[in-house]
Formats: sequence, C-alpha cells, structure tokens
Amino acid sequence: MAFSVNTNGGAFLALQNLNKTSSSLETTQGRINTGLKVGSSKDNAAIFSIAQKLRGNVAGLNAVKGSLDRALSTLDVAISAGEAVSDLLIEMKEKAVAAKDPGLDADSRTSLNDDFAQLRDQITSIVNNAEFNGTNAVKSGGDSISAITDETGTSDNQITVAAQDLSLTGLGLASDTSISAAADASSAVDLIESAIDTVNTALSTLGAGSKRLELQKDFTTKLSDAIEVGIGNLVDADLAKESANLQALQVKQQLGLQALSIANQAPSTVLGLFQ
Repeated sequence: MAFSVNTNGGAFLALQNLNKTSSSLETTQGRINTGLKVGSSKDNAAIFSIAQKLRGNVAGLNAVKGSLDRALSTLDVAISAGEAVSDLLIEMKEKAVAAKDPGLDADSRTSLNDDFAQLRDQITSIVNNAEFNGTNAVKSGGDSISAITDETGTSDNQITVAAQDLSLTGLGLASDTSISAAADASSAVDLIESAIDTVNTALSTLGAGSKRLELQKDFTTKLSDAIEVGIGNLVDADLAKESANLQALQVKQQLGLQALSIANQAPSTVLGLFQ
C-alpha cells in the first residue's frame, strides 16, 4: 500500500467497523431497555405483523371476558331472585296448608291470610328489582342474557340464556290469590306446588347457563394467556443473551476506538521518509 497523507484506507476501515459495532450496541441496548427483540416493523416486519395481529386477538378476547363477566353477574342476580322466590313459595305453602284446617277460628285465618298476602306481594317486589346493568331476566317479558364468545364478537358465536318469567302471572298465581277460606287455601296449595315446580325448572335453566358461561370464561382466559405467551416467544428478547452481547460489544467498541486512533496516526509515519 502506498504511503499517502491524502487517503487513509486503514482509518476508513476502522471507522466502518466501529460504526457497525456501535449500531449493534445500540440495537442490544434497545432490546435491554424494552425487553423486546422485535419492537417495531423496522426490526422484523413479518414477525411484527404477526405479533400485532395476535395482540388484536388478545384485545378481542379481553372484550369477550368482559361480556362473559357481565352475563355471569346478570345470571347471579336472576338466580338469587329465583332462589328467594322459591323460599317465599315454600313459606306460602306452609301458610296455605295451615289455612286448610277447618277448625281454625276467624282471627287465625285472617292472620294467616295477611302473612300469605305479604309473601305473595314480596315475590312481585323481588322479581321487579332483580336487575343488573339494565337487564332483568326473571320479570314478565324479561330479557334473555347473551354473551359473545370469540374475538370478533360475531352473532353466530354467542351464548344465550333464555329469560324465565317468575312473576306471579308466570308462576300461575294471581295478584289477589288468598287463603281467607279453607276452599281458597286448598286451591292455593295446588297452585303453589305447581309454581314451585316452575321455579325449580327456571333455576335449573339459569344454573346450567351460568355453568356454561363459567366454562367459556375459563377457556377464554386460558386461550388469551396462551396467545400472550406465543407473542412473547415471537418478540421478547433473551435478556441473558443480550447481557452477554452487551459486554462483548462494549469491549469491541473500545477496541474499535483504539484501532481508529492507531489508523489515524499512520500518515504521520510519512514524516520519517524526509528525515
């Protein structure tokens, strides 16, 4: 190689290597700072695109979990109302059976009927107030409970639990049903037994729907977690490896600076030719 003070090829080469090392060091530091080996499309366009699509799926599944939680809460309220109605019917049956006794005096019968009327009216109160987030699944003309089950929220992939009419009318009882006479009490017992069967059937339907929603929620959570892990496998940095790279690159950078310094001194050797 010719001696020249105008062109220093060694310095150019040393500078190129130093720039390459500095770029690698910047990349490694970025991975350590973010914990990601693919943090943008500049790092790896294909992997970043796949990861973004999967993140969209996770976002959709988060909405699914919210929908399932809402549906479960609505069902919990409906089931609680149904169980309360069932308890009231059992108490009403006890009053009605007692009122069938032909030996009761008028005052006792009146007292039983008053208690019976309070229990009857309480059913209406419970049913009308069994609402969550604007949905009442147990009143007359109540709303069915639905929840989405996939990340796109399509109507074909929903779980729907039908509304159950637990109002007095739905139970086959009248708002003026009474046990003021033995004959009335006898009729009331039959009606109440039928109403108890109706409530039990409704609770079975609501309970089965709640169980299905719980299973779907568990699956959705596991699916979301699995996708999160998959995203991590694609884009997360191996910090142990990056730590080792960082130390190696820092040493290479220092050596590169030293090599550039030596190369920059090469033109000064030309002076020795003129001594």
